[in-house]
Amino acid sequence: MTRIEQRFQQLASDGKKGFIPYICAGDPSIQDTEDIVLRLEDAGADIIEIGIPFSDPLADGPANQRAAERALEAGTRLEHVFEAVSNIRQRSEVPIVLFTYINPLYALGFENAADKAASAGADGILLVDLSLEESAPFSATLKDRDLNHIQLITVTSSDERIKKISEHSTGFVYCVSRAGVTGEQSEIQTEATGLLERAHAQTDLPIALGFGISNPEQARAYAELTEAVVVGSFIVNTLHNHPRDQAIAKIKTLIDAVKEV
Repeated sequence: MTRIEQRFQQLASDGKKGFIPYICAGDPSIQDTEDIVLRLEDAGADIIEIGIPFSDPLADGPANQRAAERALEAGTRLEHVFEAVSNIRQRSEVPIVLFTYINPLYALGFENAADKAASAGADGILLVDLSLEESAPFSATLKDRDLNHIQLITVTSSDERIKKISEHSTGFVYCVSRAGVTGEQSEIQTEATGLLERAHAQTDLPIALGFGISNPEQARAYAELTEAVVVGSFIVNTLHNHPRDQAIAKIKTLIDAVKEV
């Protein structure tokens, strides 16, 4: 059982909801990434989603694109991300998901990349642009290394496709709250409610909802509907625009809102 599976099992046992922050590795530096992960864990985060910076992040909105650009300009490369995860593992058992596009792992050699991710101490990989139809060999590679393969379902996914994606996912299923890319939203996405209802009807896996959550009210409302919420752009912007202590305090307001549910 991976740390991700253990954490969701513990959350369910405690009757609690999970909070999953997204950060981009290397923004502003890889050393800062290690510190941020540990501080987010101290603030109450349950699972950390670490983005591998990529030059063509099609699913990401402006905030996460800019973070990837900053990370790449700072010299962050895939091997640095694995080193950071390994360093974090020396101090923490927090579950870690690597959020990435297929290209960076494929360029290294997917099996080699999976070996390095597992050896470093990652628990799962979310391959944003890998379709279900092409996923079998990659899923098998991750399974062989005890890495969860987290996959996306969206508001445009049919019930049949949701079921198939869920059957080929492990750890949890990631629901995308709206059509489009990542980015902060000022209002609750009503289409997300229907998606969560359909997803829960098709799988017994925990479901995390992400894309667009940017304030405590949204975090609390979504947490009432599912097992965990993922917050990315708000966290990326907050860490970039505020001193570290102040940023963590702002992020903790969202964590606390989820923990109140």
